[in-house]
Amino acid sequence: MSAPGAAHRTPPDLLVLHALRCTGVTTAERLAGIVGDLGSVDVEGELLTLAAQGLVAHHRGELGGAWGLTEAGKAADAERIAAELLDADARDDVDAAYEGFLRLNRPLLDACSAWQLRRTGTAVELNDHADPVYDDTVLERLGRLDAQVQPVCARLSARLQRFSHYGPRLATALERARSGERDQVTDSLDSYHAVWFQLHEDLLVTLGLSREP
Repeated sequence: MSAPGAAHRTPPDLLVLHALRCTGVTTAERLAGIVGDLGSVDVEGELLTLAAQGLVAHHRGELGGAWGLTEAGKAADAERIAAELLDADARDDVDAAYEGFLRLNRPLLDACSAWQLRRTGTAVELNDHADPVYDDTVLERLGRLDAQVQPVCARLSARLQRFSHYGPRLATALERARSGERDQVTDSLDSYHAVWFQLHEDLLVTLGLSREP
């Protein structure tokens, strides 16, 4: 159990396993970018060890291929993450953070939809981003939501250190979107929506919940 007042630190092998669980099939390089801020982690070495245990598998393809969890890996991750939550005595805090996250989830999805689609009268059309005033309005909505989710991320990070990358990644995506990188809202692997989805998945797995249809 972590010392009083200290965030619980997840061991490197579980950091890699769980990051892969939350991102889905991805490259070792991208995983390193996610867990790199959580400490010194040999991502490629951990992946090879996990592969030898039958928990992850390498899928060949362009740019060297990517990694994904096996069914055994998903089961192992769920078991170890549940044990970590118990060991850290963090259930109440994660439950409370999840409730706060859920209150923001629908408004966030609505803002992302507004970024992709525009309603003109009774018609709905793709947003071609030719109207900067409209886009700025959506980004303002996103900014207000970010201001509310950052304390949720901070609360999670104070109890489980592995959550500490979400707040900075969301803030970075928002700042890049404000600077004109339109794909940083919904259309890149590290977009605001993508990181939000991963945080949602992490909360669900941590609490042993299923994603609602």
